[in-house]
Amino acid sequence: MIQFPATSTRVSGTSGCRRTFPRRLLHRMTTLVVPTLAALFAQTLFMSSLRAQSSDRPNVLVILTDDQGWGDLSVNGNTNLSTPNIDSLARDGASFDRFYVCPVCSPTRAEFLTGRYHARSGVYSTSAGGERMNLDERTIAETFRDGGYATGAFGKWHNGMQYPYHPNGRGFDEYYGFCSGHWGDYFSPPLDHNGLIVQGDGFCIDDFTNKAIAFMESNVKQNKPFFTYVPFNTPHAPMQVPDPYWDRFKDKPLAMRHRDPQKEDIDFTRAALAMCENIDDNVGRMLAKLDQWKIADNTIVIYFCDNGPNSWRWNEGMKGRKGATDEGGVRSPLFIRWPKNIPAGKQVTEIAAAIDLLPTLAELTGQKVGGSKPLDGRSLAPLLTRDDADWPDRKIVSHWKNRVSVRNQRFRLDNRGELFEIATDPEQRVNVAEKFPEVVSELTAAAESYQTNVAAGYDDDRRPFPIGHADYRYTQVPARDAIYNGKIVRSNRFPNCSYLTNWTRTEEFISWDATVGASGIYEVQLHYTCPAEDIGSTIELSFGDSKLTCKLTEAHDPPLRGSENDRVKRPESYVKDFKVVTLGRIELAEGPGQLKLKALEIPGDQVMDFRLLFFTKIQ
Repeated sequence: MIQFPATSTRVSGTSGCRRTFPRRLLHRMTTLVVPTLAALFAQTLFMSSLRAQSSDRPNVLVILTDDQGWGDLSVNGNTNLSTPNIDSLARDGASFDRFYVCPVCSPTRAEFLTGRYHARSGVYSTSAGGERMNLDERTIAETFRDGGYATGAFGKWHNGMQYPYHPNGRGFDEYYGFCSGHWGDYFSPPLDHNGLIVQGDGFCIDDFTNKAIAFMESNVKQNKPFFTYVPFNTPHAPMQVPDPYWDRFKDKPLAMRHRDPQKEDIDFTRAALAMCENIDDNVGRMLAKLDQWKIADNTIVIYFCDNGPNSWRWNEGMKGRKGATDEGGVRSPLFIRWPKNIPAGKQVTEIAAAIDLLPTLAELTGQKVGGSKPLDGRSLAPLLTRDDADWPDRKIVSHWKNRVSVRNQRFRLDNRGELFEIATDPEQRVNVAEKFPEVVSELTAAAESYQTNVAAGYDDDRRPFPIGHADYRYTQVPARDAIYNGKIVRSNRFPNCSYLTNWTRTEEFISWDATVGASGIYEVQLHYTCPAEDIGSTIELSFGDSKLTCKLTEAHDPPLRGSENDRVKRPESYVKDFKVVTLGRIELAEGPGQLKLKALEIPGDQVMDFRLLFFTKIQ
């Protein structure tokens, strides 16, 4: 595992509860060192290992972006921005004309990870537990790990937080990022490193890239093949990006606009494009490292997006955006570069989808797909490596909530039953259902079969949130996943980075439907804020017959953060620098139950603003 700098330290407080404070990141000092014979010898060995690896199993680097539409790349004709590094993947590898993902984030991630439609894996929402993949699903990371690859993920996970839903429980040896659907501040936020909460280092996309590069380099030095997954979280809101990128766009006229220009928020578009150029620079940094390590020829690089654009902006006139099952909501770029085996500039016109990437990568690298569940995806390897591939037509289903749309090579049947001939009408403007009734009948049958055999009951979620596991010490239990009553409210209607506030009465409480995975003693930390005039509440945490009480004696009332970095108004919650106090230790017995946090005494007007409980298994 890569060891990243520690970012917090514990000290004793006057309350008798231990608390954790963020530690400022120190500037790194560098010195000039004259090469020694030993250093030169080590460098020679390193370069020899690079040359040796070029003939070994291919490495894999998968880059996934968040809310970036098909049209947010200069290679696809958008002159509003420049993305030369991403464009180079199309030039030097294969590009797919019609590649489909889901209308929103977590379902696409699940389909990539499992090779199966997201409804099969229990993913029905983007938060509060509905983003989790069922634990009997087998992931692409497990396939590569079992094949001897080092596996690492760096960025937005969005398929479960508590182990074994956590990335470390789904086949990734190394994880650095955040597990929620979105985050409240992209500059040095609190992040997850293999289950521990650490402080990020600068703009998160740059930070994720740094960690991904360090992971790949460590395995190159060990001559071990790697499977590296980099799920960036931009250009998802909040619309934040470092100044140099925003300065390029803040006053820039945009020549290319959405097909209904009156719908477009120009400043939002500018911010999104600035974020896309930052992504491109970070992609360029990773590609340059592959060249430097002399492994580019035998590294498969994949680039795609998780759904359509998150605003009305230029997208080649396609209908729909994020959340829609129309072309504009589900069409994504897909570039696959592998110089050793995929011809440069190859154009693939056959339709494909995120469910295809697992079987494709498994076949290209010679990995055996584990598990007994049948895949919905089809290996695209024949389309990538041959010009005469026997490729029968297929149907790809796009689904979100109660909307189901079906695409074959020529047509799309939308969720309203209208039919569009995409080859001649890519903007979905002319309904040809009356002209092709047999096609309507065929695609309608496919939609009904999907609803009956795949999606029926998929959102009937009775899965508790795990606490503790025999194989893992850490568990985060956030406000995002909580049930609450009385006048307690969320800081925002979007749960992911929210906290709970307006907790004013002892009869009110916060709870979770939970299950303890391993009996033992757990240390519990609380993340909270509370002004001085309200400090002093006594709180009780309970699970079954086990209880833990602590009095809050340390005031902490920081301002909201995030707005200072916003380029446009945000829909998501602002966040705070929450204080961390150690409540104490509690003995938990394996099995299901209700985890409950309540106040026994409230001397002021409120208990606290609550963000998170953090459990560490001690014994």
